[in-house]
Amino acid sequence: MDRRTYLGTAGITGLTSIAGCLGGTFGSDNGNGNGGGGRGNSDTILKPPERDLSEASHPSYGDELPALSLPDPLAGETISTEQFEGERAVLMTFVYTNCPDGVCPALTLRLRRTQEVAAEEGFSDDIALLEMTFDPERDTESKLRTFANEQGVDAEAQNWHFLRPETYDSAKEIMTEDIGLPFKKTDAEEYEDLKYIFPHFALILLANERGIVERAYPKGSSIAPSTVVGDVETVVTE
Repeated sequence: MDRRTYLGTAGITGLTSIAGCLGGTFGSDNGNGNGGGGRGNSDTILKPPERDLSEASHPSYGDELPALSLPDPLAGETISTEQFEGERAVLMTFVYTNCPDGVCPALTLRLRRTQEVAAEEGFSDDIALLEMTFDPERDTESKLRTFANEQGVDAEAQNWHFLRPETYDSAKEIMTEDIGLPFKKTDAEEYEDLKYIFPHFALILLANERGIVERAYPKGSSIAPSTVVGDVETVVTE
């Protein structure tokens, strides 16, 4: 199913009234299982997941990871998802540092724990950890660096990259057209210290070094970190 067509027909009705992050998948299945559709082939390493999300709007098992090229303001370089093909698996999520309900820190925790285990087990060079902000207006280089320190992330490591689109419009295009999720800035009337928030989905994507999605975790903030780490370790070692 074409993601633009899906988003155009489904819209984002009912999402804008929900603060912070949304834990479900914007597709035909709202369960807790990993993304996938039983489309495994010689390009995948993991077996198909139990939950079939092949009709979800976001990439899932057996799909190609979207080709994105974005600045990493902390490293001062542009990072492309395609540059890791043939070299590293990719674990990627989408956050903003003003997330008011703790979901974005929870997503970051899953990537951070993967980074820690990778260092302990010796596969740091086999995984790229990509965290894209979709709030470039507030998530400056300084803000991202502070967020990294607060979350215990080793942002100086060669395997971690914060990705920051140049503009809100660019972030919106990536989220809706490339990632396939509804996305809209809304007034934060219930939060005194915030002018706006983003109702969004807690999605984590794991792709192998061929650039093929092995797992989509549409409720990534609630899945056990050990599950994510275990899947990553299997993908990079087999």
